[in-house]
Amino acid sequence: MKQNRENHMIDIKAAFVEREGRHAVGTSENQSVEIRVIGLAGSLRPESATRAAVRFALHGAEEEGAKVSLMDLSAYDLPFLGLEREDANIKRVRRFRADLLASDGIIVGSPEIHGSVSGVLKNALDLASSDEFEGKMVGLVGVAGGRMGATETLSHLRTIGRSLHAWVVPTQASIGDSAEAFDSHGEPIDPEVGSRLKSVGRQVAHFARLHKCENHTQFLKEWETHAPIPKSGP
Repeated sequence: MKQNRENHMIDIKAAFVEREGRHAVGTSENQSVEIRVIGLAGSLRPESATRAAVRFALHGAEEEGAKVSLMDLSAYDLPFLGLEREDANIKRVRRFRADLLASDGIIVGSPEIHGSVSGVLKNALDLASSDEFEGKMVGLVGVAGGRMGATETLSHLRTIGRSLHAWVVPTQASIGDSAEAFDSHGEPIDPEVGSRLKSVGRQVAHFARLHKCENHTQFLKEWETHAPIPKSGP
């Protein structure tokens, strides 16, 4: 598994180095590029902890200079997978996919239900495709009612993100005891939780800007800093 990851990073490095000579972009120009980051919360409840967590993570992206918005899955009234080609559903799915496509980065959040992703989020992702996710930065947030957090959900979301050809940023946020995690205003009670959520948002916006500017050398350098290649041997 370590060898596979090393080979994967070597392939990425080779591709970036090959194109770097054609796409050198200065830091000041990077900062002037508009970045749009959206939040996708896998809960239909308006006051859910998942929605509060994704919304707070978007604050981090906003602090990094991105324009942010929270997608409300209930507003799309999406059909179940398999019914998307019915006349009444075509426009709904098309609008949902268009909003995903218009973004540069996506923060995906889900409650952990039976050890995995919520059904409403999985169905929404199933209605999308790699066309909306390929090459985009994706940040992950998992929320669980128990103390152990949402590690299983985050693992499943990371696999889904890779299968959609997205760049899933290294930092992720797992929140346990969700009923006690946020105050009545949707603010994290524990400052460390808030810091972690904002870190997810900042990474999504930061890497999305580097990627959009095709600043490949800087992108790769910073990505490896956050997710170093494991060393072989003891």
